[in-house]
Amino acid sequence: MAKKDPNDITPVEQRFLEAVVQVRQQPVPAKNQISFIAKEFVQVNLPHADPGDVKIWKRTNGRLTLSIRPGWDHDNDKPLGYPYGTLPRLLLFWLTGEVLRTKSRRIFLGETLTQFLRELGLDPEHGGERGYAVRLKDQMERLFRATISFEMRERKEETDLRERKSWIDMQIATDGELWWHTRDHERIDWQSWIELSEKFYQAILRSPVPVDSRVLIAFKNTALGLDLYSWLAYKLYQINKDGKRQFITWESLSLQMGSDYADVKNFKRKTKEALNKIQILYPSLKIEYPKGGVMIYPGSLFVPEKEPPPAFLILENPKM
Repeated sequence: MAKKDPNDITPVEQRFLEAVVQVRQQPVPAKNQISFIAKEFVQVNLPHADPGDVKIWKRTNGRLTLSIRPGWDHDNDKPLGYPYGTLPRLLLFWLTGEVLRTKSRRIFLGETLTQFLRELGLDPEHGGERGYAVRLKDQMERLFRATISFEMRERKEETDLRERKSWIDMQIATDGELWWHTRDHERIDWQSWIELSEKFYQAILRSPVPVDSRVLIAFKNTALGLDLYSWLAYKLYQINKDGKRQFITWESLSLQMGSDYADVKNFKRKTKEALNKIQILYPSLKIEYPKGGVMIYPGSLFVPEKEPPPAFLILENPKM
């Protein structure tokens, strides 16, 4: 077996280098290069790996908890499983952008499956049993049919014995029609659409976080990279507003990222690798690693905003 030439680069490395050149040459993305994600999915993330056969999956970030209950596979009389990995994340970026573009709950998924795959930044020719078309079908059903809950617990003051508990229980899509022909992506008249739930639709309109789609393509094979990039996009806004640096521990960041790393040291290593890549894309980004966590400093936003992101939806209830 021939040895790999050290000068050869992988497709993943090639995409990253192309993104570096594009972002360095044009730091502010054009309007059609801006994607969005609802802030709820920045504060607490989806699973990175398949949680397997569990009744409910959940993650907690401070006072906020995300939980997911899978939809039901009526053909096989079993749960559909949990959305996980990069594909549901790319779907959420795309859906959020379409909602903001169309201002409609009914979203059409392109003329053909080939077109839709390309809009997600995926290669339609990537075939086989685990090709993108097959995996996308599986993850779309998992994501659209799952029940997703965000729950917040808070007190006015630390000494206050009263606690407020607020929540949102929602599906991404309450109605839909999906057509599939995984061997003939180009010619089939796909006709696929979904109708977003009113709660998810309103969450998108009230709390979109802008990101650069060129960077999403560069990180499309790493759920952790997509999560960290989205998180930093919003975190920089918060830090700039406060005007001071912020320290986040490795333990709390691991919980927030939705990762399933048993070893925090392993999570720390992989997170540093992803953050270093983001710093290559954005040299002005200042991050340090004091003992126990990450220190982030005020700096330029990845996507300059004319207006600040609105407050988190379930916190906008009347005061206690």
